Amino acid sequence: MPTWAQFMDALWQGLPLIKPELQLTLWGIGILLTDFFLEERHKYWNAIVALIGVAFSAVELWVLRLEMVKQRAPYFSGFNDSVRVDPFFIYFGFIFLAATALVILISVRYLEIEHEHRGEYYALMLFATVGMMFMASGYDLITLFISLETMALSFYILVGFLRKERRSNEGALKYLLLGAFSSGILAYGFSVLYGLSGSTNLSDIANALALRPLNDMLVVLALVTVSAGLFFKIAAVPFHMWAPDVYEGAPTSITAYVSVASKAASFAMLMRLFLVPFWPVRANWEMLFAAVALATMTVGNFAALTQTNIKRLLAYSSIAHVGYMLLGMVAMNETGMKGIAFYLFAYAFMTIGAFAVVILLRRKGLIGDELEDMNGLIHRHPGAAILMLIFLLSLAGIPPTAGFMGKWLIFWALIETKHYYLAIFGALYILPAVYYYLRIVVHMWMTDVTDPELPTISPAQWVALAAAVILVLGAGLYPEPFIKLATYSVILPLAR
Repeated sequence: MPTWAQFMDALWQGLPLIKPELQLTLWGIGILLTDFFLEERHKYWNAIVALIGVAFSAVELWVLRLEMVKQRAPYFSGFNDSVRVDPFFIYFGFIFLAATALVILISVRYLEIEHEHRGEYYALMLFATVGMMFMASGYDLITLFISLETMALSFYILVGFLRKERRSNEGALKYLLLGAFSSGILAYGFSVLYGLSGSTNLSDIANALALRPLNDMLVVLALVTVSAGLFFKIAAVPFHMWAPDVYEGAPTSITAYVSVASKAASFAMLMRLFLVPFWPVRANWEMLFAAVALATMTVGNFAALTQTNIKRLLAYSSIAHVGYMLLGMVAMNETGMKGIAFYLFAYAFMTIGAFAVVILLRRKGLIGDELEDMNGLIHRHPGAAILMLIFLLSLAGIPPTAGFMGKWLIFWALIETKHYYLAIFGALYILPAVYYYLRIVVHMWMTDVTDPELPTISPAQWVALAAAVILVLGAGLYPEPFIKLATYSVILPLAR
């Protein structure tokens, strides 16, 4: 039992490692305290304060990276090895912060239209980001579970933020009930891992599992329950049923946030768990991941073909993208791991960009998320139509975009590991994806205008769209530096 002095010493040594999360927490609390004093016309200051908090967190994250390079340390450990700051965390931390910043930018105008411009919205986004960052840095089952629930609770509220919208309330309730059920399954899996190892530290669990036979029923039970809990979080089949309703009902800006940030954080947690504690029993879960990946791509792509609501269409396409990323887990080599890391980076910007264009169609009296609402967009706002085309081509995996490079890395990893049939199926599933993405393009470019009102784009939305399209095209035309960053992020996990 540690003494009080030992506890305080560990606390002060660990605090510098969580400065990025502390910055977000303090700025989020600051928004809650100051929002009461802001008049309605000045509520946009909440967004500015949130962006400042994200910027401060990014600076602290960069300082941690420089310190790691300076000391030539593979990682920093704190709080009795329950938190690790390593390249894996640094990479995903910047993805979370970039996604949060872009969603804040596209939210201001949207919330003004909805008359829901409240400080709690931005504070909850910052708190969700805190949870996501601990999901990437956590090296202890308790840390991982608490951080997951911190993110999830924030999202439950944000999905139902439009209190007067029935769809928003319904989506939030379904998300809450199914999310609580999946969290219970995950907690049960964690309890089995603790029982097998007598520890909640990931390395200790890995050492304990390495000493047990592959067909040990308790190991299989832990593997299945943990996988089921995480498959829900990433919306993999058969735990995907919440995604379409949540995507359709949530505020469109939050739909973008849940689709990108939640998925990236859940994949970071999944990779931590399966590259460390479950690595000794990887022979048990390779076939499981292959089957789930194929089912996820099949359901996601074919369900998207019949959708007329853009948010539901993108929800099912998001499910299909999860299938591609799970293929990287099946390959489980360096190319596969950096393929997942690159894919998540590309997916973040092309998805937020697509939802940002959908937000442009929202105005009083028109929700703007049906395919017909896109009719003649090339005549009403050529810039928005061109940007949407680029984002959709990237989502479909067409060169020269970041989405193409992400899929190429995954396919190459499968070929390297001789999973040829999975590579073939993955390539074939690009065809239905091209079809349903082109349905949106047809409505934008080849259908007569049905709504003569011109969409308006705020300066903040322009900044977000410009950043998204630059990175989507930049990572596609010149992918080398982005691939190097992705490689840097997975060196440590693969080295164990």
